Amino acid sequence: MRIATWNVNSIAARLPAVTAWLLEQQPDVLCLQEIKCVAERFPAAAFAELGYHAAVFGQPTYNGVAILARQPPVEVERGFPGQPDGPARLIAAAVGPVRVVDVYVPNGAPLGSDRYSGKLAWLAQLRAYLDARHTPDELLVLCGDFNVAPEPRDVYDPAALAAQVLFTPPERAALAPVAAWGLVDTFRLHESEPGHYSWWDYRQAAFRRNLGLRIDHVWATPPLAAACTGAWIDRAPRGGERPSDHAPVVADFAL
Repeated sequence: MRIATWNVNSIAARLPAVTAWLLEQQPDVLCLQEIKCVAERFPAAAFAELGYHAAVFGQPTYNGVAILARQPPVEVERGFPGQPDGPARLIAAAVGPVRVVDVYVPNGAPLGSDRYSGKLAWLAQLRAYLDARHTPDELLVLCGDFNVAPEPRDVYDPAALAAQVLFTPPERAALAPVAAWGLVDTFRLHESEPGHYSWWDYRQAAFRRNLGLRIDHVWATPPLAAACTGAWIDRAPRGGERPSDHAPVVADFAL
């Protein structure tokens, strides 16, 4: 079972790239973030032609998450419990034997703002959501744009970036309890070296210079992680025409 995540930074702008990538990589599940449209405007028909069912939690202009899957997603949840009208940043569904949780964590910029403190609170809510809804012995995957690089090896300049949003100590400390709930970073099961990133700024030739951060993740519970046979970041779409500033992250499971 191939499970992938990709912040597409507008599905309307990136539809050709996403459909081409689906045809090439053939994932069983693709979690999308920042689709930037309401559900009614999501191009579900284009994905249905490729054999994918869509579960969508959209929002005009901003945010928005979706799960594309070869099997119909069932038991779909949109947003944190009791917050159905909140920002479209979490969607969860059962796809075959796996519970898929797709998140778009707030960016939090600028540093020290209400948005920044709101990001830390959102991550605390995510941990509370896992505590309330699931247990680590389930087959569960948490995918998405976490907007946090967990470790120094996940950023191109740890010293400089420690004072910038996406890698500050409070953000990393807020993410740690989510992992400690019982989740394994599948990419790090297969690649220990630094220099691997999933996001590069559009400015300053960051992609060409590989000035990136690894902020997009596929995390799995221990029983699912034990079945993970490979994980990687597909840089190719980032170098294509009109790319998202993020690259897809992929994990394979022997299920």
